[in-house]
Amino acid sequence: MNNWIKVAILAVGLVGIGIWYGVLEDSGSEESATVEKDSPIISGGLYLASVEQGKSLYAENCASCHGANLEGQTPDWKRPGPDGIFPAPPHDRSGHTWHHDDQVLFDYTKLGGSNLMKQNGIEDFNSGMPGFEEILSDDEIWAVLNFIKSTWPNHIQEQQRQRTAVARSGG
Repeated sequence: MNNWIKVAILAVGLVGIGIWYGVLEDSGSEESATVEKDSPIISGGLYLASVEQGKSLYAENCASCHGANLEGQTPDWKRPGPDGIFPAPPHDRSGHTWHHDDQVLFDYTKLGGSNLMKQNGIEDFNSGMPGFEEILSDDEIWAVLNFIKSTWPNHIQEQQRQRTAVARSGG
């Protein structure tokens, strides 16, 4: 199958999932996020030291594209720019970050969008997301992800935890 067809199918699927879950998730609740203090970082669980470190690392490495308040690069982040590259999406509840399991988020951050797609057999995927494997350690990447996740309302954290559990179980 042609790589562009694979990319189109992947994009349509991700948008469809995002729309589906975006419709289902909105309870209107602004409940505060919970931090799981005893979960190991490698499992994607949140703990306080990691969240504080992640907040600082996010400000240094991510905020210039994804926004200081996780708001994204532009309000129109779902449409590619003139160069064909999608703007950096928000990482708050309005974005799609929480629709992905922990390992996908980690791999996308570590390898970058284009390299991750190449690893999955899609050669011609042009992503604006750089890889951070030469900049951040694995633990620092998990810390950034834990910070981002700590800002989500409880029901979104729970949905993302369920996606991670399903992915880990191979389902």
